[in-house]
Amino acid sequence: MNGKAATRGEAHLSARTRLERGRTALGPALELVHTGRAPTRAVLTAELGVTRATAGAVAAELEALGLIRIDAKPSAAAGSQGRPSHRLSVAESGPVALAAQVHADGFRAALVGLGGRIVATAPGCETIDADPAQVLGSVIEAGAQLLRETGRRCVGAGLAVPSAVAEPEGTALNPLHLAWPAGAQVREIFANCVRDAGIEGPAFTGNDVNLAALAEHRHGAGRGARDLLCVATGHRGVGGALVLDGRLHTGSSGLALEVGHLTVHPEGRPCHCGSRGCLDVETDPLAFLTAVGAEPGPEGLLQQARTLLAEHYADPAVRTAAEALIDRLGLGLAGLVNILNPDRIILGGLHRALLEADPERLRAVVADRSLWGRSGGVPILACTLDHNSLVGAAELAWQPVLDDPLGALV
Repeated sequence: MNGKAATRGEAHLSARTRLERGRTALGPALELVHTGRAPTRAVLTAELGVTRATAGAVAAELEALGLIRIDAKPSAAAGSQGRPSHRLSVAESGPVALAAQVHADGFRAALVGLGGRIVATAPGCETIDADPAQVLGSVIEAGAQLLRETGRRCVGAGLAVPSAVAEPEGTALNPLHLAWPAGAQVREIFANCVRDAGIEGPAFTGNDVNLAALAEHRHGAGRGARDLLCVATGHRGVGGALVLDGRLHTGSSGLALEVGHLTVHPEGRPCHCGSRGCLDVETDPLAFLTAVGAEPGPEGLLQQARTLLAEHYADPAVRTAAEALIDRLGLGLAGLVNILNPDRIILGGLHRALLEADPERLRAVVADRSLWGRSGGVPILACTLDHNSLVGAAELAWQPVLDDPLGALV
């Protein structure tokens, strides 16, 4: 082979190698843009550990798939040095995932784009039927209507339910706050509803607090945490979740972190699980309203409890009830800190409102009761995403695209 032929062959091999590397990097690159960790092409290049040419090719491919947007003109941050870099963002008019959530006070459907952006939502009902198929059929019908109205491509569907979801069967083992039968085949029912509605893409189901934690880790208060503990009240009851190295820890069969059934008041209220004084019945919205002496109103238990805390905390009855819940919540969190040693705790639902009402009291209880004391105190933050369980349900549907954009979309 002469010199020119060898040069052409080497150039061809080099281009082919870059192409193969670029295809391998599509998923990691999309996840970096999706989670906001690669706002520019320069950052993308550094995070992927590839050449500028390869990073440019990867970004261009993702843009061609309609997933991200590359600014036409490079720009530099104020005061920065070096060559300006093209900014990267998720495509605002790109595909969406259909997200659904069912809870004790109703259901909601939404379309969620990359970056955890809620594109559209449908008003939910206020009464949950005892037949899961009836409820899930209704929520998918609402989601299908959103897809028709927006004309968006759908990559798949995800469902958040207030129950532990057993793996690999996809059954709701203990929907304690719904009238559904224990062991309902929610994943199969949901997938059938999605298919019957003519919606393309796979269907997934998960516990609502697990999905809230996943969403917060990728887009909210949990970003950057390595070992993230999330504890939250739903409309009824309490759930927990743990994200380790970016992945949900669900245990051997999907049932890990049932923190709602930690005993924090041995002589307390009877719990649905058969015990007494669990977090589930001592620190949820119904427990707070009962302690205040308020009758449940039409707006839903969670919203009513939040309003009382935000607008009437100076009322002695409200403050006394809140302090009792804070102390019991702190006791439960301290036990979890001793066992799990997280580097961050985030609180959602009513627990977020309790933290915001008296952050020093809650943090002091956790520090005093945990093994590491004040010297090793773990940060306790409020969840920051609205509808984080919906966003997390969408993350399930987006995951195959994040893993292999070309395989999922082409």
